[in-house]
Amino acid sequence: MNAMRRTIDGEEILALRGVSRGFARPASDLRVLDGVDLTLTGGEIVGLIGRSGSGKSTLLRIIAGLIRPSAGEVRYLGRSVSGPVAGVAMVFQTFALFPWLTVLENVEAGLEALAVPAKERRRRALAAIDLIGLDGFESAYPRELSGGMRQRVGFARGLVVEPTILLMDEPFSALDVLTAETLRTDFLDLWTEGRLPIRSVLLVTHNIEEAVFMCDRILVFSSNPGRVAAEIHVPFPHPRNRLDPHFRDMVDDIYATMTARPTTKEKPAGLQLGSRLPQVSTNMMAGLMETVAAPPFDGHADLPEIARALQLEIDELFPVLELLQSLGFAELKEGEFVLTTPARTFAGADPESRKKMFAPLLLAAVPLAQHIRRVLDEREGHRAPRSRFEQELEDHLSDGAAEETLDAIIDWGRYAEVFAYDDEAQTFSLDNP
Repeated sequence: MNAMRRTIDGEEILALRGVSRGFARPASDLRVLDGVDLTLTGGEIVGLIGRSGSGKSTLLRIIAGLIRPSAGEVRYLGRSVSGPVAGVAMVFQTFALFPWLTVLENVEAGLEALAVPAKERRRRALAAIDLIGLDGFESAYPRELSGGMRQRVGFARGLVVEPTILLMDEPFSALDVLTAETLRTDFLDLWTEGRLPIRSVLLVTHNIEEAVFMCDRILVFSSNPGRVAAEIHVPFPHPRNRLDPHFRDMVDDIYATMTARPTTKEKPAGLQLGSRLPQVSTNMMAGLMETVAAPPFDGHADLPEIARALQLEIDELFPVLELLQSLGFAELKEGEFVLTTPARTFAGADPESRKKMFAPLLLAAVPLAQHIRRVLDEREGHRAPRSRFEQELEDHLSDGAAEETLDAIIDWGRYAEVFAYDDEAQTFSLDNP
């Protein structure tokens, strides 16, 4: 492989100008990305962080030329992108290996698609396997490998085509903590030594510490639609120390940035009938309130502390926090999470009392719960098919998001006993199951 390619720092490699991506819906257009500007230069790792719905993975696929933006332009090495880009490779969260191929054959697959001659294909694949630390496993099948080793195959497959840019879509999130840390460190060692055949890296992650640990710049995305809300430069040299007070301060600052209130004086809009609802169980809500109500938090905690205590990433933590805020159980601002008086009462209550508290808050704060209950109240027989509400949601959301939203409201409605749901009959009712 051509090592030491990362030699020209600061040269613009990739530029996005006004990139948007939307989908037509009967009630309103579903806009995933809106007016994204981004520049990637040689010699840097750039991180993209944001909550679900911020369009980070969609943006990676636009950059790779796999999907086209609805508006705006992507330029790679000064040329407009209109299809798949030969100088861009991607590493996925789920490894995406062919189970019927060996490690060597999986790594060769990308070169075969590029019509690289067999002898050259074999040489480059073996070099990539050696570089990524998989010597001796060339003939192994994916089923024989641990998760960390499978992801190393994914890295080797991305590197073997000698791309200019490596796109990484949450490449460490499916791994256990120790394996992920080892793979991150090994990757950074190869990067800082100039041994990787790439010039720039774009990393999507939900782990703020990971972003600060690895990246030179971090772009914070807002949600619904995705926009660049902030750009943060990371000044620390590699290797970085997670326990350094300045490192910890930057992590805290990013949490604060992601929970900062809008600068407008208007009160942020609450949930709407067509809002996407997060897949948050009532057990998660109750567990978080119990945790924060108890020592050492005593009802008030910094988000990094909660994330570390519960070992949750932002994509797992923020939906719970924001839902509790919508229900009136918490206040969330600038990196701090404070339980309200009802939340403290809820945390110390028995199960039946909790249900009685939750029901009116759910109906008051979540328009979809109000709507389902109203329809059931008004219908003779107090029954309605799931498809009725799913079709309404699909006017505002993608099909998958509509299904997930309805699943979430079913869970909350059952818990609060504001309606019942028969999964076999796919029917809502006011009857007891």
